Amino acid sequence: MRLDTVGPLVLGLAVIVVLAWLFGALARRLGQPAVIGEILAGILLGPSLFGGALTRTLFPADVRPWLALLANIGVAVFMFLVGMEFDRDLLRGQARMATGVSLSAIMLPFALGALLALYLIGHHPTGHRLAFVLFIGTAMSVTAFPVLARILTDRGMIDTPIGGLALACAAVGDVLAWALLAVVGALAGAATEPWQVLLIVPFTAVLLGVVRPLLARLAARYPAGGRLSGVGVLLAVSVGLLLCAQATERMGLHLIFGAFLFGVAMPRAGAPVIRDQVLPWIRRICSVLLLPVFFMTASLAVDLSTMDAVAFGELALILLVAIAGKFLGAFVGSYFHGVRARPSAVLAVLLNTRGLTELVALTVGLQLGVLPPDLFSLMVVMALVTTAMTGVLLKFVHPEERVRRDVRPALGVRS
Repeated sequence: MRLDTVGPLVLGLAVIVVLAWLFGALARRLGQPAVIGEILAGILLGPSLFGGALTRTLFPADVRPWLALLANIGVAVFMFLVGMEFDRDLLRGQARMATGVSLSAIMLPFALGALLALYLIGHHPTGHRLAFVLFIGTAMSVTAFPVLARILTDRGMIDTPIGGLALACAAVGDVLAWALLAVVGALAGAATEPWQVLLIVPFTAVLLGVVRPLLARLAARYPAGGRLSGVGVLLAVSVGLLLCAQATERMGLHLIFGAFLFGVAMPRAGAPVIRDQVLPWIRRICSVLLLPVFFMTASLAVDLSTMDAVAFGELALILLVAIAGKFLGAFVGSYFHGVRARPSAVLAVLLNTRGLTELVALTVGLQLGVLPPDLFSLMVVMALVTTAMTGVLLKFVHPEERVRRDVRPALGVRS
């Protein structure tokens, strides 16, 4: 990095952080998740306004590679946290129902998304036809686990049966969606030998069978509260995260898969130094700096200024498939498993949340060359709309008065 690049880089980072905080706070005031405002801030900094003049002024060409590097680190850290939040205890007592609902909530939007892709590919040609079809189907199937957890917490539903089932379904659904995305990455990674992708199986086994016990022993050696212990474990976690991300990149998959698997492999019990000292720092750095940088770099590919009648028609189709597919899939799946109509509708609305997880998946598709830039812009709008509508629809299908009246509303299983 040249010295004359440092100043513009620091200025750009300051603008990104301040705008992300302001727009995130505004979104919360409007009853929306902060991620809505943060993504909107990134789009406003992109080429959609003023012909890209604002983007060129704030983020010169020699600054953007460094921002892209920070954005990739931010995505890796975010996926690590998603893996950390994958709690197998969520499935305790409701694994069969959660798995069944998740499969239904993925299969229908995936099928409809694949059909939509066959139509869109005529207007958006790509060199990876099969990968494109699978990717659009996968993008329609995603549920944002972290954003969903925040919505449930804000509405006081996190400890309710319907909230627990929603989190369990989202957790199972995310694992299936990331597996599908890994297949897309393997198909699109033409420069990599196909057999290398199979290394993900022994790699995952080593993480869960060897790395997890070693991390648990390391964390157990240091009592929570010691400054040096926290720094040492933080360094170990950071190095492991980066190495795992690099490992899956070498296999021909995206770096997010290594980061996610390393998060899944982190010990849950008997490691207070990780839970109380390391994770809070990682979450702060990620939410305050790294993710806003990711929003900005992703927004550089979002250009809504050139939308015409055809683009608006495609956006309407994308929204119809995304909303109807996810809602009907989740509703039919839960109703089939004996849940009554209202809780099934609540679950369907909750699982339609896409948020940041969708943006990560879309960015992966763009980087792999599977998703064309013009279609990427439309899909980002879909992610914003489906996330924003969750809170609005919840007020109708599950009003706050009902939450306050019954702290633990039953799922209403039909007899």
